[in-house]
Amino acid sequence: MINIIDLHFQDQLHATAAFLVSTSEGPVLIETGPDATWPQLSKGIHEAGFTPEMIRKVFLTHIHLDHAGAAWRFAELGAKIYVHPFGERHLASPEKLMNSARRIYGDDMDQMWGKMLPISPAQLAIVNHGEQVMLDATTTLTAWHTPGHAVHHIAWQLGENVFTGDVGGVKIEGGLVVPPCPPPDIQLEDWLASLRLLRGLDAKRFYLTHFGAIEDTAAHLTQLEQRLINWAEWMRPYYESESSVADVTPAFQEMVKEELMAAGIPADGIARYETANPSWMSVAGLLRYWQKKLEDMA
Repeated sequence: MINIIDLHFQDQLHATAAFLVSTSEGPVLIETGPDATWPQLSKGIHEAGFTPEMIRKVFLTHIHLDHAGAAWRFAELGAKIYVHPFGERHLASPEKLMNSARRIYGDDMDQMWGKMLPISPAQLAIVNHGEQVMLDATTTLTAWHTPGHAVHHIAWQLGENVFTGDVGGVKIEGGLVVPPCPPPDIQLEDWLASLRLLRGLDAKRFYLTHFGAIEDTAAHLTQLEQRLINWAEWMRPYYESESSVADVTPAFQEMVKEELMAAGIPADGIARYETANPSWMSVAGLLRYWQKKLEDMA
């Protein structure tokens, strides 16, 4: 059984989730959300009939704070934290990760994200591409390395279900699927390859951290692929004209808002999208993508 726990991130419903999976050997958790939503996560675990202390395995799609910020709490309770090889050192020593976030969020840092304490290497488990982790005697979780949004990204497959993290995009309450493109790791070609990998899994259902279950997985991937390409192509002329992030951001935000409005998404729905995937963050990510790509081609 898969329980979707709404973390009420920034007091918004259906913006960020964690997933509690029941097994014959106890519950496991996929995603933790940020430390700031720990009370809501703990409440959701209790409402499912468990306690945080009962969770012995935690699986992260990647180490961004809205996905992994509370992982240290479970490690302190004795859980093993499963993570991509490129993410391990940042969980063992999160200072660089937190300092980077603090430069972006400043005084809002504590309210948005809370703390992120180091996790003992003994509590961290590196998972390789295609590796299977036994949840109980008959149930396995398979790790698929899926870069593009982040180099340290994993999509986790549980039978016909796949927990897609951010490589599967953001889709809230039946709205558009949009690609979160924050710096520094956005890489279009890698992301498209990851989408091909997801398509090849023939999953019946995707579970999006932002937000919830998706039944029509093929259409979802097609729409995400096209919007990812469209957003990148929209950004290219701005890079080539040497526009700054500050100059581009208002136009990009307006473009995204118009896309959402054209799909019939109301103002409160747009606010949820901005909470889950702030459009301003994609500007620096996509400009950096073009910088790296065109420099490599020169």
